[in-house]
Amino acid sequence: MRRVTTLKTESNQWFDLKTKHSDLMILLDLVRENEDKETLKEISIGINTVRDRLERLRLQKLLSGEYDRNNAIVTLHSGAGGTEACDWTEMLLRMYKRWAEIQGYSVQITDILPGDEAGIKSVTFIVRGDYAYGYLASEIGVHRLVRISPFDSNKRRHTSFASCDVIPEVAEEFQINIEDKDLRIDTYRASGHGGQHVNKTESAVRITHLPTGTVVQCQNERSQFKNKATAMKLLKAKLFELQQEEKRSQQEKHYDDKGDIAWGSQIRSYVFCPYTMVKDHRTNVDVGNVEAVMNGAIDKFIQAYLEMKK
Repeated sequence: MRRVTTLKTESNQWFDLKTKHSDLMILLDLVRENEDKETLKEISIGINTVRDRLERLRLQKLLSGEYDRNNAIVTLHSGAGGTEACDWTEMLLRMYKRWAEIQGYSVQITDILPGDEAGIKSVTFIVRGDYAYGYLASEIGVHRLVRISPFDSNKRRHTSFASCDVIPEVAEEFQINIEDKDLRIDTYRASGHGGQHVNKTESAVRITHLPTGTVVQCQNERSQFKNKATAMKLLKAKLFELQQEEKRSQQEKHYDDKGDIAWGSQIRSYVFCPYTMVKDHRTNVDVGNVEAVMNGAIDKFIQAYLEMKK
C-alpha cells in the first residue's frame, strides 16, 4: 500500500505539471493576441514555478535508495574549536531548520546539550517530510567554519568544526527485536531551556542498548513517558541502520567515514573572512552568498552531490 501511495502521489505531480503547462500555453496565446502585460507577468511567474517543480521532481528521481523517502534523524556534534565550535553547531542547526521550513518539512528536536558558555555541544532532531533522508544524507560529514570570532576580544580569525550524521527513521512495520534485559534506562533532569517543570523533574530519558553500546536520549517533552517513547523510536532507527550496514559490510558508513571532527576531514567549508564563500570539497561547488546558505539555501550542494553519486 505504501508503494501504491507513493506511485499515485508521483503520477499526480506529473499530471498537475502537465495541466499547468497547458494553462500557460493558453495564456501565451492570449498575450499574442492582446499584448496584455499583466498576463505576460503572470506567465513569467508560472514558468518559473513549473521550472522549479520540474527540477525538484528530476532531483527526486536521483533518490532511488530504499529509504530515501523516509524522515531523517539528524545529529550534530561540535568538534575542535571549543566555544566557537558550539556556536557553529547552533548555526548549523538553524541552517537545517531554515532549509526544512523552505521544503515544507517539520522539525522536532529530541535531545540537545548546551555548550558550557554558548551554543550547542550536540543536538538530535527529526526532519519529517517526503525524501528528507534522501536529501539530507548528502550532509553527512564534517563542516568547517572560518570567521572572526565574536568570542575573541582581539578579533582574531578562528576555525571551528562540527559533524553531521543522518540516518533514516524506520517505519513501524520494520520489526526490531529489542529485549528488556538488553536495555539500561536512566532518567535525569532536562538541561537547558524549557521552563521550570522540565528542569525540576526527571523527565529526560537515556536508553543504552547494552549489546551494541548504542545510546539515545530524549528530553524535549514534559512527560517522561513521551520522552521514553521517542527515545525507543530513535533506538530502533539506529539499530535498524546497524543491521543494514552489516548486510552491506559497511559498519562504519556513517561514523568512521567522517573521521575526526577537525582539520583535513571536512566535506564543506564556510568562510566568512577574509572573503565570503561556501565550498563543497566533494563536488567543488561553491557559493559566494554565505548569508543565503546559512538561511537554508543548500539545495545547490545537495543536487551536485546527488548527481555526482548517480
